[in-house]
Amino acid sequence: MAGWFRTGVAAAGLLVLLLAAGSGGAAAAELSALRQGGYVIYFRHADTDFSSRDRIEGSGDWRSCDPERMRQLSDAGRAEAAAVGRAIRAAGIPVGRVVASEYCRTVQTAELLDRGPVEAGTAIFNMRAQEFVGGRDSLIATARALLNEAPPAGSNTVAVAHGNLGRAVLQVSLGQGEAVVLRPGSAGGPEVVGVLGPADWERFAQSE
Repeated sequence: MAGWFRTGVAAAGLLVLLLAAGSGGAAAAELSALRQGGYVIYFRHADTDFSSRDRIEGSGDWRSCDPERMRQLSDAGRAEAAAVGRAIRAAGIPVGRVVASEYCRTVQTAELLDRGPVEAGTAIFNMRAQEFVGGRDSLIATARALLNEAPPAGSNTVAVAHGNLGRAVLQVSLGQGEAVVLRPGSAGGPEVVGVLGPADWERFAQSE
């Protein structure tokens, strides 16, 4: 990772261009920006157990935390989400709102981040269940609108959802547990600033 940026991520109106990968100066600049607030931080849920798969037969099935019915967080994913939350807190990054897809794995990721009450809903949702929320175009529109909302003053919004939604709305591919930092408020939708992995949050916490 070079500063905010991971290979293959491009965005218009980038906040900064930091070329020294992992340097103290880069970490300090990134951390300073996040501490000022004004960003939406979109996480793909943490690591999951791919030995199970989603079995959605009707509306609301995605809320199940039964691994026989829906893919759930792995033990490693739970530990990772909790560690990221602790690092965000230690780094002094303010979070004013936490929203999540209603899937059990996304809600649990958001809860384990422990950065405030979790608002679970279908405005950000799994593209594979799009037929339950009005179809592809409707889901993309509602997700883009939510991710383009300005956070409460002096804070950031954390959103936890799915990789396929990130690709559809933001044209960014995220690994499990990765996050894309967005600057909301543009007429064209949220602007991508960069991508952060779980280790980057610890880097911020240690850059004090």
